[in-house]
Amino acid sequence: QVQLVESGGGLVQPGGSLRLSCAASGFTFSRYAMSWYRQAPGKERELVATITSAGDRYADSVKGRFTMSRDNAKKTVYLEMNSLKREDTAVYYCSAYVGIPPRDYWGQGTQVTVSS
Repeated sequence: QVQLVESGGGLVQPGGSLRLSCAASGFTFSRYAMSWYRQAPGKERELVATITSAGDRYADSVKGRFTMSRDNAKKTVYLEMNSLKREDTAVYYCSAYVGIPPRDYWGQGTQVTVSS
C-alpha cells in the first residue's frame, strides 16, 4: 500500500533553515509528481511545492526561499527551507496522486515552528 513518511520538522528561529524529507513506498515513485502542502492553525491546507519530470514549481509565498528535490533511487523527496519566517509555521505534508483509480495520499505530517 502507498505510504508517505515525513521527517525533519522542528523549532527554528526566524531566518533559519530546515530540510524536510518524505520517504515513499508502495508505488513506482519515479513515475509520479510529488507535492508538499502545509496547514497552519485555523487555515486551509495550501500547496507549497510540486516536482514533476518537467521541473518544480512553488507557491508565491515560498518562491526563492524553498527548494524541492527528489532522489528516485531512495524514493524520497525533500523540501529545503531557507530564510524561514514566522508565517511558515505549519504542519507540512507530503502528497502523491497515485493508484488505479488515482487518488490523493498523504503522510502524517511534520510540524515546523518558526519562533524566537
